[in-house]
Amino acid sequence: MKPSSSYLLAVFAVALLQGVFEAANAQESGPNRGVQYQPVTPDVKDGVPEKFGQAASQPDGADGTGNPVLGRERHPLYRLAKSDVIVVTFAFAPEFNQTVTVQPDGYITLKDAGHLLVEGSTSMELEQAIQLAYAKILHEPQVTVALKDFDRPYFIASGEVSRPGKYELRGSTSLVAAVAIAGGFTQQSKHSQVVLFRRVSADVVESHVIDVRQMLKRHNLDEDMYLQPGDYVFVPRSLISNIMRFMPATNLGMYSSSSRF
Repeated sequence: MKPSSSYLLAVFAVALLQGVFEAANAQESGPNRGVQYQPVTPDVKDGVPEKFGQAASQPDGADGTGNPVLGRERHPLYRLAKSDVIVVTFAFAPEFNQTVTVQPDGYITLKDAGHLLVEGSTSMELEQAIQLAYAKILHEPQVTVALKDFDRPYFIASGEVSRPGKYELRGSTSLVAAVAIAGGFTQQSKHSQVVLFRRVSADVVESHVIDVRQMLKRHNLDEDMYLQPGDYVFVPRSLISNIMRFMPATNLGMYSSSSRF
């Protein structure tokens, strides 16, 4: 005799409630409910807990320290440079509000507080430094720093482009896009050997030679590099253009097309 559907449903409900009841009893009551009874703790050496592996890594914070495993800042904060203009505001001492400019030596001059080296500092670091400088004449000064003017990221394009010059670097800009921003190639350009110069340090500059002609011909921009602030794009003159500079005008009919070079 087949059991009825109501009987099967009742058996299933009893089994489900029993599983839920057992799972609830397996947990502790109180604020630590559901937490492992013996949590894993780092080893303690000389009273100081030791860090271990990635589990001890701190997440991204407002200071822009980023992922320490990668060894670099994930979201780097802006650091002050020469000629930056800074607005300093005091919450309870408006008579000390001032606008200062980072001098060529990296210092700023504060009203009644002297000189302060700020080049390479973030805004938060500068606020702390100014608070410390004014703590001698003010009681617990509260300072806010705002960046009014600064040297915006840029790239330089020169050589055989229609409009050589210095351009502001906005967002993600590739080499091909940078050439287009500079007006594109001239008829004398050798766009099979476009050179990208990038400063690695104060004494080292790396260069990359990119065949833009082949990339555009194949309709494939996988090798197109993205620019970084301060990059220098140089488009050389083609060989035939250099030769033509010294040819008589009557022989110019021999020239066919510079795109082959």
